[in-house]
Amino acid sequence: MADWNRGNGAVDDMLDAENKLLADNLASKVSRLKSLAYDIDKEADEQNSYLDGMDSNFLSATGLLSGSVKRFSGMVRSGKDNRKILCYVSVGLVLVFFLLYYLIYRLQN
Repeated sequence: MADWNRGNGAVDDMLDAENKLLADNLASKVSRLKSLAYDIDKEADEQNSYLDGMDSNFLSATGLLSGSVKRFSGMVRSGKDNRKILCYVSVGLVLVFFLLYYLIYRLQN
């Protein structure tokens, strides 16, 4: 009977040591998960603030473009002299665009 109790005590000690090891492993995994959750939360907050900033930038750009379109429409509706100027400016902008495209293409090759 005494051998049974001693053997049982050794098994209990071994199981206790294994439980402590598993508890330590679980605690380290929980701390890693906590750290990851904190990092994800921090990144989500940063991305949300970035998106809010972009929203305000897009709203200001929309206001600027709508004002430009109104002025452009007013110029188109006005007399023939403005239409000639508008045509020259449009052709000039297209030529500048193609010139810049050509120069950038040449510099890359």
